[in-house]
Amino acid sequence: MLPQFEYGDEVRLIRNVRNDGTYPGMDTGALLIRRGAVGCVYDVGTYLQDQLIYRVHFLNEGRTVGCREEELILASAPWIPNLFEFRDNVIATRSLAVRGQVLVTRGQLGSIMKVLRDESELGIQYHVHFGDGLVLQVPEQSLVMAETEAAMEVLDEL
Repeated sequence: MLPQFEYGDEVRLIRNVRNDGTYPGMDTGALLIRRGAVGCVYDVGTYLQDQLIYRVHFLNEGRTVGCREEELILASAPWIPNLFEFRDNVIATRSLAVRGQVLVTRGQLGSIMKVLRDESELGIQYHVHFGDGLVLQVPEQSLVMAETEAAMEVLDEL
């Protein structure tokens, strides 16, 4: 098992890191570092002899956390920030249809289930739950954060 990153490498976190109970002074499940944050590797170790764990210092956040290799990319690698995260409440800015049948009307409330980061030209998309078991893949530009001024404008136009 050879590490992909070395001491001193600047890396970017590609997934949110939450406290698994090992970070002192914070509740289990609390967000430690948000995806997109850049830090510096200053130690590499193993967990259960089959996973590389990088100790990364995130200067802007003032925290050092352990990250798995699949959670990191080089800071110099291409990165597009996303607007929404898991469990964020959003509002559709347009009606959404599948095969011509409108399933979600403009202004309908939904909840982000998953962030889809694809390096294709489609950009960032989300799995959004709109109630009654309906989950659609929706592009970022078709959503606004609920309870914001932009959401109120969408609702006022209805």
